Amino acid sequence: MALTRYVDGLASGGTVSWLAAGPGPPVVCVHGAGVSSRLLMPLVSAMEGVRETWTVDLAGFGRSTGDQDAVSVGLLADALLDWIDARGLRRPCLLGMSFGCQVVVEAVLRRRSPPGPGAAREPERPLVLIGPTLDPHARSPMGMLLRWLRNSPGERPRMVLPTLADYRDAGTRRMFAAFAASMHDRVEDRLPHVDAPTLVVRGERDRMAPQDWAEEVTRLLPRGRLRVVPGSAHTVSYRDPLPLARLVDAFIAEAAEAAATGGTADGATGKTAEGAA
Repeated sequence: MALTRYVDGLASGGTVSWLAAGPGPPVVCVHGAGVSSRLLMPLVSAMEGVRETWTVDLAGFGRSTGDQDAVSVGLLADALLDWIDARGLRRPCLLGMSFGCQVVVEAVLRRRSPPGPGAAREPERPLVLIGPTLDPHARSPMGMLLRWLRNSPGERPRMVLPTLADYRDAGTRRMFAAFAASMHDRVEDRLPHVDAPTLVVRGERDRMAPQDWAEEVTRLLPRGRLRVVPGSAHTVSYRDPLPLARLVDAFIAEAAEAAATGGTADGATGKTAEGAA
């Protein structure tokens, strides 16, 4: 699939690079620490014709620009929301991958506003967290490094080159700043405040987001559901995009139906082979 990449300027400064494909309610995909939307392109391709799927380079990464001295979950979430507004995307489903999960959780909470007097709050759009970081048990540079090393053998070998290209584009200083931002962000304190029906996905061999942490994330979310993709590692979007696309599409459809009928898209927490190829 050949997609055209565009660049938008932000009122707050800097630019955001993006591309999109597919019909239907929009899904905005957000990449992990130090990399770019390259690693989400297999998922965008798998969603082609199914969902209007966008993916962006976070401010300062990939082909986007931003303040080289300022990397934090809050600033990246603000830039993401600025871009969503500039594009006219009304309350899209946000999908985070790894560190992107921390950014989209922050974005959801910053965008949430109480209804006006006598007005009902609109149903929350579904949220998708893939390989969520950061497990508090690995909240140290050595802890993150060891988990990254243990996870790497499970990833596709062809992912090495685009990952290294992303690290080169970001630069050493900004890449490590992103990892530091991930490490210092206590996402576990914010998850209980997320009202949106949320799908948590991890690869069965993911050593960055182990099963017990994924279950904890799901437990903390008021409306969380956990699914495991058999045989996959941390970067499910790159290694197994088709089963992941099926999981995401089914969850969004169920959430939309639940919102229309007044039901819920909540599900039981647990390991399942749903979505396997």
